[in-house]
Amino acid sequence: MIPDRDISQLREVLGPRRRIALLSHVNPDGDSIGSSLALYHFLRHHGHEVSVLVPNDLPAFLAWLPGAESIRVAKRDLPTAIRTVLEAEVIFFLDFNEASRLRELATPVQEHREAFTILIDHHPDPRIEASLVFSETRVSSTAELLYRVMKSLDPSPLECEEVAVNLYAGIMTDTGCFRYNAAYPGTWRSVAELVERGIDIDDIYARIYDNYSEHRMRLMGYALDQKMVILPDLHTGYIWLTKEELERYSYVTGDTEGFVNLPLSVEGIRFSALFLELGDRVKISFRSKGHFAVNEFSNRYFNGGGHRNAAGGECSLTMEETIDKFERLLKTYRDKI
Repeated sequence: MIPDRDISQLREVLGPRRRIALLSHVNPDGDSIGSSLALYHFLRHHGHEVSVLVPNDLPAFLAWLPGAESIRVAKRDLPTAIRTVLEAEVIFFLDFNEASRLRELATPVQEHREAFTILIDHHPDPRIEASLVFSETRVSSTAELLYRVMKSLDPSPLECEEVAVNLYAGIMTDTGCFRYNAAYPGTWRSVAELVERGIDIDDIYARIYDNYSEHRMRLMGYALDQKMVILPDLHTGYIWLTKEELERYSYVTGDTEGFVNLPLSVEGIRFSALFLELGDRVKISFRSKGHFAVNEFSNRYFNGGGHRNAAGGECSLTMEETIDKFERLLKTYRDKI
């Protein structure tokens, strides 16, 4: 339940026309982009001047979402992105709970004390300062929580197809097409309401999941055949891909989306990981079935976090050293996975 006083405060803040910046996390996903664009259309409907900012490129399979062409990528023009943040009267933090996930935008956000800041997020244990916080871990996604916030503010713009499509895309992708993080009954009620607004859910699914390149499909085949490691005694499977291997298959952002879930389809596997060599770091994704809390595991050993069954992290060691560290840690968790 969203407190009435918080909605009243947000309504008051958004009463006059404002310059607003919508910020999301590094390596944006369907939930962060869907939420940002849904709120972008909602706020523009109310006459605000709105900018959507992300630290780095969004996945290619999300580029079709309504309003995606308006997104500003900070790494492409950092001075302009910083200026946009510093000129904003209101700043929304969407789908992240600590400032470090903004990368180069973190410092200007923290220095801009005059802005009214609003956090809307579904990750546990928020560690970011904001003037107003909407935080709920029961919901499937930030998009679902945002839907409730917007509906409490003014239901009329939700009739806009651009808003509904982006919200549905955010919920669908963050639940893996409703395979996980979807146990809360309110999630299904929210989805039903969005579908009732007439969006084409088959088209949304096809645009996201049936729109990959041939290179991406061949990379998946290679990853399964050559780079998937199964450790049955530890109920764990993982895939690891080097920078050279990614380049061999013309990798673009988003091509490995969903790869981390593949080992979980193997009988007996309850913990999976994906290791990608990107730049000078190894980016890691974790997934689990059941009780094993991968967010705690990631936070303790790999500078990350997330949800109990879905989390991410990174490591500054080499790929070989990172995997060696991971396998050594697994042995200490033998009875917990």
